[in-house]
Amino acid sequence: MAEQKGGTSVKSHIGSSNNAGSNAGSLDEDAVKLETALGHKQQLRRNFDLLSLTGLGFIIANAWAATGGTIVIAISNGGPMAVLYGLILVSIFYALISASLSELVSAIPSAGGVYHWASVTAGPKYGRVTGWFAGWLNMAGWLLSASSISSILGNELVAMYLLNNPEVAWHPWQVFIAFQLVNWLCCLIVIFGNRFLPLINKLSLWISLCGWIISILVLAIMPRGRHASHAAVWTEFNDRTGWNNAGLCFLIGLINAAFAVGTPDCQSHLAEEINAPERNVPKGIMLQIASSFVTAFIYLIALFYSINDLDAVVKSSWNFATAEIYLQATGSTGGAIGLTFVLFISTFPTLIGTLTTGGRTFWALARDDAAPFSAFFAEVSSFNSPLRATVAVSAVTTCMGCLYVGSTTAFTALITSYIVLSTLSYAAAILPHLLTKRATIVPGPFYMRGWGWSVNLASLVYIAVTVVLFCFPFTQPTAYNNMNYTAAITGGLVVLITMWWFVHGKGRYQGPRYFKEAAEALQKETAAAAAQ
Repeated sequence: MAEQKGGTSVKSHIGSSNNAGSNAGSLDEDAVKLETALGHKQQLRRNFDLLSLTGLGFIIANAWAATGGTIVIAISNGGPMAVLYGLILVSIFYALISASLSELVSAIPSAGGVYHWASVTAGPKYGRVTGWFAGWLNMAGWLLSASSISSILGNELVAMYLLNNPEVAWHPWQVFIAFQLVNWLCCLIVIFGNRFLPLINKLSLWISLCGWIISILVLAIMPRGRHASHAAVWTEFNDRTGWNNAGLCFLIGLINAAFAVGTPDCQSHLAEEINAPERNVPKGIMLQIASSFVTAFIYLIALFYSINDLDAVVKSSWNFATAEIYLQATGSTGGAIGLTFVLFISTFPTLIGTLTTGGRTFWALARDDAAPFSAFFAEVSSFNSPLRATVAVSAVTTCMGCLYVGSTTAFTALITSYIVLSTLSYAAAILPHLLTKRATIVPGPFYMRGWGWSVNLASLVYIAVTVVLFCFPFTQPTAYNNMNYTAAITGGLVVLITMWWFVHGKGRYQGPRYFKEAAEALQKETAAAAAQ
């Protein structure tokens, strides 16, 4: 009955949009699809275009800056050569994951992202519970992402201060204060500057690219004969983990590359804020993975050729290895501070984009009554932003900062848990898509046809392998202060999500809707209108 109602409203909506101008018609058609096929009314303004959306994807991934900020995790797992080859391997698989998600967002352009897709691809019998877990796993991933980016920015600020004041010792509370400052500053920008976010994304894109170019040039020029050898960068394997197993050491170290390129769903959460999302969001996602790989790979080459003492990098007293590399590259404290500042300025917009995405994700869950106090958090403010949902994300990020910030072990747990949770949420949408023979949705413009089976399957194999590997301890022998707590964090969150399902979800939660007949009718009407 619901599908028939959705389908019968299509013609009148399309007819009215065809009588309007082309831009207005496009906007009307997007709103029509959202209401008739996906069951949601248009609430957010479609302020974004392809450039600003791509800018958001680029700055959230910000792969070159992110990999610079987390290099301490991976450099012990094989050294520079393992990090470079690992980035190539991971980028190939994330390109497959990106293609899988692009196909889904092209069919279902919803702010819920994987949460909405999993609810549909799992079919009417299992869609409600599958979407519930996909949504909350994805939400938890974005919370951990916001915490890890805040931690990176906090460490960068503290590293700059300690470089300029070598007599001062590093303390966790220093990072904690910087963590909270950047977290809430970015939150204020997101909630009060919503109308300027497309412009901020475009400016941030150019700032990040300029920072990337400046960093590469300085790293390439300033060492002056103190560059690392080709062998040190490309062929020498350095296992400092204690595993004494080169293969396992290399695979565990893939976490650095996964963090750099592992945000393929971020743009999907703004699908209700851009015209023609079924075409533009897939374009943005694929552009993001390509640009992330290119910028990160070139930056890492320049960074690793600047190392002349790998032991000093691994044992950096500032808890931020990149600052030590910058010091070795420039040979001066001022040069190291300058490059770290460039890295900070380039990374700062990443937290803005992460809170933007996290706030939209939580808002989408609240809109479908999946969140606590859903009616309160589903409100859209006078700034045309999900203000309450975004503040909630920053508030939880603050709590995570209290628990985790200040130690390398805790920071590693943030990074790896984010990757595990986010990829599990992707699998929750992709796996049922395969199990239902890819037949539960009406394909959008980005459709892989027969190739989709292989791409989806390869994506799932990668996710299954890395979810297990990234729960392994990073060093041996294992003690409480170097343990990988990812499995405990992930397991604990799954228990909480399950409890919330039985307390609230099982009896009250209905989940996002999808009217397949309406989507088919809309597709036919749109194709007919385009042919005229």
